[in-house]
Formats: sequence, structure tokens, C-alpha cells
Amino acid sequence: MTDHVSVNVYDESSSFDDDGRLKRRGNVWTASAHIITAVIDSGVLIVAWATAQLGWIAGPVILLLFSIVTYYTSNLLSDCYRKGDQVTGKRNYTYMDAVRANLGGVHVKICGILQYANIVGVAVGYTIASSISMVAVKRSNCFHEYGHQAACNVSTTPYMIAFGVEQIVLSQIPDFDQISWLSIVAAVMSMTYSTIGLGLGVAKVAETGKVQGSLTGVSGGTGMQKIWKSCQAVGAIAFAYSYSLILIEIQDTIKSTPSEAKTMKKASLISVTVTTVFFILCGCFGYAAFGDQSPGSLLTGFGFYDPYWLLNIANMAVVVHLVGAYQVYCQPLFAYVDKTAAERYPDSIIIMKEIDIPIPGCKPFKLNFFRLIWRTIFVIFTVLISMLMPFFNDIVGILGAFGFWPLTVYFPVKMYIVEKNITKWSGRWICLQLLSGACLAISIAAAAGSFAGLVSDLQVSLPFKTLN
Repeated sequence: MTDHVSVNVYDESSSFDDDGRLKRRGNVWTASAHIITAVIDSGVLIVAWATAQLGWIAGPVILLLFSIVTYYTSNLLSDCYRKGDQVTGKRNYTYMDAVRANLGGVHVKICGILQYANIVGVAVGYTIASSISMVAVKRSNCFHEYGHQAACNVSTTPYMIAFGVEQIVLSQIPDFDQISWLSIVAAVMSMTYSTIGLGLGVAKVAETGKVQGSLTGVSGGTGMQKIWKSCQAVGAIAFAYSYSLILIEIQDTIKSTPSEAKTMKKASLISVTVTTVFFILCGCFGYAAFGDQSPGSLLTGFGFYDPYWLLNIANMAVVVHLVGAYQVYCQPLFAYVDKTAAERYPDSIIIMKEIDIPIPGCKPFKLNFFRLIWRTIFVIFTVLISMLMPFFNDIVGILGAFGFWPLTVYFPVKMYIVEKNITKWSGRWICLQLLSGACLAISIAAAAGSFAGLVSDLQVSLPFKTLN
């Protein structure tokens, strides 16, 4: 009994927490900032298109419903940071640690597969989005010089290759996600292009004095096409709200007084509220400005031509943000492969040996051949997939559909039931299962719509084509 107490009780003035790690200093505001930075990314630029597919009633309502579900399940997940007691229980440092501690067995493997598949998909999505933004800058300058009716055809292929070369270089930097100023740059860039996109939508409505759109959304096409597009829009909204995979990691930065769960719940309320307001404003003003013609991205669909320099700033902010975000998002996969290879082949020179490469004025760079080879292959793979399927809306819809139910709803609900010992067939248990089942149905519909959109685009589009 004495040993148990000594593990969990520690000196508050110590420089270390109860788990022996350096004392965490995070609070509700730092956690909120991390979440907002993660959520307000390139997905925010697609909400106007999603709102257009759903219409003035369903669009805002679905945005609001996703925010409520995301906030609720985030609270459930917050209670799984510590196993047992919320103050003295054993910490789970990552999402997968929480799954392992509460569910174990096959759930851990399924979670790992979903997490790493999601990382690959996001890497493809970021490659597509960054290349489209670079092309938009080129076309914007062309339109400014030759007029809005000029052809200005530009291929995304060279820009995807350029993005891939950058990622090959950056992927060799160990612990890239630990660079202290990275989150600051990401926050500034994401708020820059999101605010510009919102501002241009507001300006467009003010200029024309007309609110476009309809109660039922985009008209035209067959009834089945309308259904598929609506389902795809739901997947895009699900992608925009997704941050469950990093919630536990963010919670692990929070100081333990008050309990991390209480602080995280407040941070989730603040961040989800802020992002929801931002999404609804971007979605509604974008739809009001362009109606049925709402582009897949407010900044690259050329609903706006001027001021061209402001569009260029916004699109370059997208590129800068995604260059870093690609690496940060891929770090868990990089770390897993590196660790697994080292454990299985501890005597391999290629895997274990690091060569010091001197850099003037800096510490020597440690080059590892295994890291160089496999991460380069990974980046090349994501670039090739991006070239073959350069359809940002479809990819985003698929990612949202496949990531929303299992990672945002199912695992948090399942772990919460185990953590709190909720009795099977009790009222609360039934409500949680109904929530999970409803979200599963939504995810299946969104996946079907997104795949239908991808198949349709592949039938009319050729790889490596130019944008016009």
C-alpha cells in the first residue's frame, strides 16, 4: 500500500510530474490554440463547396451537428487520458496508448491500421492541396497580366514534384514536430489564408448586394448525382472537424492541477466553438457569394481574381503551412517504422548506423541510410498517388468518411464505456451505442458519395493534365 502511494503522490514544487517526466506547463489556452491550429487547415477552404451541395438549411445544420458530436466525443476521450482515477491514474501518452490500456487486443491493431492509413491519405491530400495553391499563384499572375479570359493552363505535376523534393529533404530531420517555432508558423499561416478566404467572401457579397444559393443546394444533374455530392460534402465536413488523433497528445502537455481532463474539456469547448463559428462563416459567405458555382477551394477556384496579390499571399500561406503540416502529420508513422525496424534488426548497419555530416555553424547532421531510403520511397509514393488522383474534394471526403466514425466516435465511446464501467443495456449505454451507430451510417454514406465522386472524376480526367 505504501509503494502505491509513493508512485502517485509527488512534490508539487518538483520539476518533474508524477510519471518522472518534466513538469507539464500547458493550460486551457495553449491546448485550445493547438486544437484550433490543427482543425483550421486546408479543410476550411472546402466548407463553402460543402455548404453549396447541401443548401442553406442542411449545410449550417450539419456543420453544427458535427461540432456537437465532435465536442461530446472529445470529452469522452479526455476521460481516457488517465487509466482509472483522473488525478492519480496511469497516463496514456498517445491515442493508441489509450486504446491499448482500455481495450487491448485486436482493437490496438485496428486503431494502428486506421491511424497510419489516415496519415498516408492526409499526406496525399496535402500534396494535392499545396500543388493546387502553387498553380493558383501562377494562374493568378497570368490572369492579372493577360486578362480573365486568358487560357492560363498550368499543370500541377511539376509543383507536386517540387513539393515532394522538399518533403524528401525535410523528412530526414529527426523529430521535426518538436521544432519549437513550427506551431507558431502553422498558426499564423492557417489563420492568414482562412481569414483572407472569409474576407473575400464577405467582400463579394457586399459588392454584389446579393445572397446567392437555395434552400436545397446545387441544382442540376440527376437525383442520384445530388445524393452522391451531398454525401461527399458530409465527408468533407467530417474531415474539417477531425482532431481526435492528436487530442491525447495535446492533453499530455497540460499541467495536472486541475485535472488534465477538466482542462481539456474546457479547451475543447473553446476551440470547437471558435472553429464552428469560423466554418459556418466561411461556408455561408462563400455560398452566398457564388451560389451553385462555389469552388472546391475558395482560394483556388477563381471565383476571385482581384486583388491578385492578396490571393497570392493566401495561397502561399497554404503552401507554407502544408509543407510543415505534412511532416508533423507523418511523424507518428515515421517513428513507428524506424522503431519497428530497429527492434527487428538491431544488428543491421544500414538501419542502426548514423553518419555525422558536418554543417558549418551547426551541430553535425546525423544521416541514417534506412531513414533516407524508406522515407524517400514514402514521399515518392504519396506524390505518385497525388498525380494519378489529383482530386482534392474526393480525397478529403474519403478521409473524412473513413476517419470520422472509428477515430472520432467508435473508439472514444468504446473506451469511455470500459473506463467508466457503464452497465450493458443501461440507458446511457444504449444512448452511446445509438450515437455510434448513427455516426457509422453517416460515415458509410459519406464514403459511398466520395468514392462515387472519385470514380466519376477518373472517367473524365487524365493524370498529369493541366488546370484550365
